[in-house]
Amino acid sequence: MRLFRIAICALLAFSVLAYGCVEEWSQAVLEISLAWLLVWWAIRQYRRRSEHVVLSPLFVPLATLALLVFAQMVFHTTASLYHTRIELQLVVAYLTLLLLLTQAFYRSHHLRGLVWFLMSLGFFVSIFGILQHFTFNDKLYWFRVMRQGGNPFGPYVNRNHFAGFAELVIPIALVPLFLGKVRRERLFLVALFAIVPIVALLLSASRGGIVSLALQMVILFLLLLVRRVRSKHVLVGGMVVLCAALAVSWIGVTQVLQRFADYQSLEVSVGKRAAMRVDTWHIFLDHPLMGTGLGTLQMVFPPYDSLYDGRIVNHTHNDYLEALAETGVLGGLCCLWFLGVLLLDSLRGLAELGSSFGAWLNLSGLVGCCGLLVHSLVDFNLHIPANALLFVVAAYLATTRLQASPPGQIAGDSATRFDAKTKGMSRLQTV
Repeated sequence: MRLFRIAICALLAFSVLAYGCVEEWSQAVLEISLAWLLVWWAIRQYRRRSEHVVLSPLFVPLATLALLVFAQMVFHTTASLYHTRIELQLVVAYLTLLLLLTQAFYRSHHLRGLVWFLMSLGFFVSIFGILQHFTFNDKLYWFRVMRQGGNPFGPYVNRNHFAGFAELVIPIALVPLFLGKVRRERLFLVALFAIVPIVALLLSASRGGIVSLALQMVILFLLLLVRRVRSKHVLVGGMVVLCAALAVSWIGVTQVLQRFADYQSLEVSVGKRAAMRVDTWHIFLDHPLMGTGLGTLQMVFPPYDSLYDGRIVNHTHNDYLEALAETGVLGGLCCLWFLGVLLLDSLRGLAELGSSFGAWLNLSGLVGCCGLLVHSLVDFNLHIPANALLFVVAAYLATTRLQASPPGQIAGDSATRFDAKTKGMSRLQTV
């Protein structure tokens, strides 16, 4: 299973580095790779004659959403069968990843490896973004010409989507610092893994990203206040955030402000954003039950466009309104179900596991998800496959419950999973 876990991590890295996996070729690689991993796991289960499949509590609401989208195609309630099929394939890919995560990362040492991978990914992608910021030649990776324009940062064509990536990976390094769960000899490394993505996010000058990061810090401080974490550990985390702010000031805060001014003309204006929200709401009112079909906003929006400016509107810059317009009340209920399970299960984990590794894992995943969900009010990060995949990973971390390694057995590819409830840990749902 070690190779299986490495393959999942490599696929996550690929999705980020391949321009956020927004192009058809990269999405095809993603979907085919996840399908092969699913077949690999199924064959392995068959050869081991295992009848137990572990499911995340998030699996059922996400699967219900996939069934709803499939029903849109079957009953022809979508404005475009092709675009809805493309989006359905992505939803199934996210569902497959969630299933594979529960099979591959279920013990503490598995999840520690995943945490180190995510922190490393966030660090190196952020370093790349910072280097690109100072040496930018109007090309992605310094050689890819952006024929349709953009305001890139790192591998992402849009700096706001890099900010969404950073919001998901920053808490994974920052939360253990706040909780004092980092060994002394690793303190500097983990602090560096937290500081660099924060610096990169600030340099990206994404207004939605900066506001979301600030709200993440507020949520984290409130949860720590409720948990009565010792002040010296909170001070260490606060110093990390302060160091990141000082680093940006040292690099040049004027450059950050200049990016706000330079890219203002490339972004959707405030008036246009407000008009798109109202127009999308009208689409929902005209298709209240099942929506116009997932992925069809671009096709149905033109007749509703009340402030036409000559540009194609492919997303509303509000994931919630777009979900309602495309999937209706039924899709909205599926999303609400998913978010409710995410919030309740993560908070329950924090209460049950106290100050354990599992508790800070739940906390880091929850804070990461909250950041992206706040950003989704003004952007469409959940329509960027790489960020959607990482959101699924963060949601899994927020709701996972660790299983103990069986005594006398090598931690790793054990043939049997033991029920850990007798050891104070709750097991994931088993079918």
